Amino acid sequence: MELSDELLIEMSYVNISKYRTKVMKSLDGEVLIPSQIAKNSGIRTNHISKVLGELKAHELVECINPEVRKGRLYRLTEKGDELIKNFKE
Repeated sequence: MELSDELLIEMSYVNISKYRTKVMKSLDGEVLIPSQIAKNSGIRTNHISKVLGELKAHELVECINPEVRKGRLYRLTEKGDELIKNFKE
């Protein structure tokens, strides 16, 4: 299967950061709050917020309840899901 240039660029973007890689893998097939992502990935919560913001800007993750302050739920977007399926360690 041929991957699009856009997807390859995004894979590279995620791959160069172990934090982004861990957050993406943690969200694979899951809907989680940041503290759960932190626990699953072994990354401190304050770093999770920054990484989620970066991944959101690249349209790889989305917040499904942005109106709440606490307990925001995150999941992979369709693009993020496609990326993680093609991801190799």
